[in-house]
This record gives sequence, C-alpha cells and structure tokens, in this order.
Amino acid sequence: MSSISRQSTVLIDSFNRLHNYLRISLTERCNLRCQYCMPEKGVDLSPSSHLLSTNEILHLIRIFTTYGGVNKIRLTGGEPTIRKDLVDIVRGVRSYPTMKTIGITTNGVLLHRLLEPLAQAGLNSLNISLDTLVQQKFEFLTRRAAFARVLSNIRLALDMPKSYPLVKINCVVMQGINTDELNDFVELARDQPNLAVRFIEYMPFDDNKWNEKKYFPYEEMLKIIKQRYNLQKLAQIDKNDTTKWYRVQDDSYKGRIGFITSMSEHFCSTCNRIRVTADGQLKVCLFDNKEVSLRDVLRSGASDEEIYALIQQTLYKKDKEHLPVDVLHTQANRPMILIGG
Repeated sequence: MSSISRQSTVLIDSFNRLHNYLRISLTERCNLRCQYCMPEKGVDLSPSSHLLSTNEILHLIRIFTTYGGVNKIRLTGGEPTIRKDLVDIVRGVRSYPTMKTIGITTNGVLLHRLLEPLAQAGLNSLNISLDTLVQQKFEFLTRRAAFARVLSNIRLALDMPKSYPLVKINCVVMQGINTDELNDFVELARDQPNLAVRFIEYMPFDDNKWNEKKYFPYEEMLKIIKQRYNLQKLAQIDKNDTTKWYRVQDDSYKGRIGFITSMSEHFCSTCNRIRVTADGQLKVCLFDNKEVSLRDVLRSGASDEEIYALIQQTLYKKDKEHLPVDVLHTQANRPMILIGG
C-alpha cells in the first residue's frame, strides 16, 4: 500500500480523516446487565488467555501514541473499574508525554473506591452511564440493585472539580422507557457547573432487543425539552466532538446538556476514533463487524513498526459512513459489552 508511509506520525484514512482518539476496552465483564448492552441470556466471554494483559494494553497504546499521534484515550468495557490494574494502566498511559486526555466510561458502581487514586494516576475525563433517575427502572434496565450507590458516586465525583472539571452523564434514551425523564435529567445539571448530561440515541447491536419502537430521535428529544426550557445551541469548538451541545437560557442554570445523534444525524465525516476490544481486535468503526487481531500479531513477535503498518492498512479501508439504521440492525456484530462502550 504505497499511499501509506510506515513512518507516518498520524493515522489518516482514505477519506483524509485524522484519527487521534483510541477507545480501548479493558474487560468483557460487567457488574451490571444493561439491556441495550448485554443480551438477557448473557454472552460467551473470551477465555482469559485471549484477553490483553496489562503489558499488552500499554504496549499497543504506546504504538498508537508514538507512531500514530494518538493523544486521547478512553478506557471502556465491560466495566473498566472491575479490572484490578486500572490505576496502573492509567498511570502507564499518563507517562506518555503527548497524551492530553485519559478518560473512562463507567457505570459508576465502584467509583467511591477509585476516584482519588485514578485522579492521582492521571485520569482527567469521566463519563458515567445512567439511563434513569427512578430506582425501579434502574433495576429493570440493569437487572441489578445499585441505584443509590451510583447517585452517591456521581456526587462524590462532582465534589472533585479540580480532578474532574467536567463529569458527563451518558443517558441512552429509549421510547416508552425513559423519555418521560428527559427534563428530570436536565434538572440534574441545574446547580452543577461541572456536570454535563448527554442524551444518546438508542443504537442497534447484536441481540440487544432492537426494535423501531425503542428508537427515539434527537429532534423528538428536543421537542420535549423545549416545551419547558429555552435552549441555546452552542457553537462547535472541536470539529471531532460528537455531541451537539446546548445551554439552558436561565441565569440560575449552571450545567449543560448535549445530544449524541449516531442514528438520525451521524458524524462519520469527522470521525477520529479507533477501537480495540478487550481481546485485542481492532475495529475502525463501532458499527462495522470487520475486525483485525492486534493481539495475535503482537504475540507472534511482530515489531512495533509491523503492528503499526497493520493498523494503518486496516484504517485505510474504513468506510465513509456507517450503514443506515434500517440495515444496521440486520447486520451481525458483537453485543456492545464485547465491543467496548
């Protein structure tokens, strides 16, 4: 592939999109069983020998950072906080001088033990998944009883603004399940200048009970919220930001809200993300079921240059955009828990 230089210090695909953001899953396991993420019957987990070790994770991140210019990392799962070496991984990533952002996406259940050590290790971005503010719904959606703990841990995080200047709550909006809570989520950020609530369109993944009735588009969310609030759309500062940000036009309102419109108004043209699953598979698009095993080439003794060349070649084949929603839900793909949120 002559159009790609092995010495390149940036990762660019055939549509000239720069990829500087790596999302790497640390585990396939989770202490919740969220319906859109994990099938009710569970999933077949990879044998532990198939999963990336601490050293392998840091090795791959070093390649992405040193050769590819990646300067933003998000650690996902499964649930990343159940991995005992999480703090060590964050500390290792922070040791790379060009790294700007290190974040995790978590369900928040175990954060009370980890907020301080993670901040000390270098974590500076925190996303917490929460789809309801009603305890009974939480237990229905997650199939677990941890609602009070999650809310308590969100409050703990908000009390650490120097370590976590912006805590983001990710709420997947599902028709008939939590659409009646949109304004309650907006209110959650009223007195919290370091809290942002992001409403995410429900997305189709393998065996997550996808059906059109659950899908609730961004424009419909806006209609509901605008019945109660005057909203001002904020200018996009970062072209790669996947969130449409709004502020409530009320002097007493401190936080902000946003919308991730993966289905109704996709952001493929500015996508800067690459994913690595917990078992070491490279996915250049969340919705693409094609994978390349970085784990296998790493364990075969390939050099960093050879691994990076494989990453480049795979990225260069990335599609211009994902398939339409009515086609996506017919395509086989991993459940979300095996991809990484």
